[in-house]
Amino acid sequence: MNLHFKAQGSGSPIILIHGLFGSNDNLGLLARQLKENHKVISVDLRNHGLSAHNQHHDYPSMAQDIIALLDQEQISTCSIIGHSMGGKVAMSLCDRIPDLIEKVVIIDIAPVAYSGHHHQNVFNALTALQSEVILSRTQADNVMSHHIEDHGVRQFLLKSLYKRDQNQYQLRFNAPILMQSYDNIMGWQEISPYNKPILFIKGQNSSYLLPEHHSAIQRQFPQAKAHIVAQAGHWVHAEKPDQVSRIILNFLN
Repeated sequence: MNLHFKAQGSGSPIILIHGLFGSNDNLGLLARQLKENHKVISVDLRNHGLSAHNQHHDYPSMAQDIIALLDQEQISTCSIIGHSMGGKVAMSLCDRIPDLIEKVVIIDIAPVAYSGHHHQNVFNALTALQSEVILSRTQADNVMSHHIEDHGVRQFLLKSLYKRDQNQYQLRFNAPILMQSYDNIMGWQEISPYNKPILFIKGQNSSYLLPEHHSAIQRQFPQAKAHIVAQAGHWVHAEKPDQVSRIILNFLN
């Protein structure tokens, strides 16, 4: 699949990979810092942003899309930064093309299968949106507010809302397939040890990267380092962009 992407800056390439329900501008604050010394390629994963929709949504498929992009852009080596679902795509690439990757930064996700349903309220909101004709962002926000209390989460989802025609709005990401593929997204198949530098960044208040994940990380990434960002949650790069940018630049350099 040919992915939509945005390229900025020049220098050694860095691939930025967003998380679930996101798009290529979700790591935009990082891209602004990194493009000063690197060619930064921010992708829309399949079923997100302006990339095509597809019934298959799993890590092998998403990783293969990135490999095709590297081939298309004639990129022989790169570093990769991924947040959440995008972090799992990045870790899958470590297993598939280790010789092409220089350094990896994983933002607030572990190489494990997560149990339970972490996004039920979001899917309830998306189902409600699909059952109505949405004529404004205000209407969409009001519909979602019955299922999602957090204003910030609603605003994040609304970033993917666009006017399809003169009257009706819809979401760019493929909500039905993401719902159908949720077990794939939350799941994980352990990979062979990746013996190159990799940095895990955790938001202190996030529950996605926990001490009980340490052994799984060490098995798969023996050279892993970790950095905890105080007073930040799962969206650590958006909450503390300057601090996260400094951490990443120090690691890359």
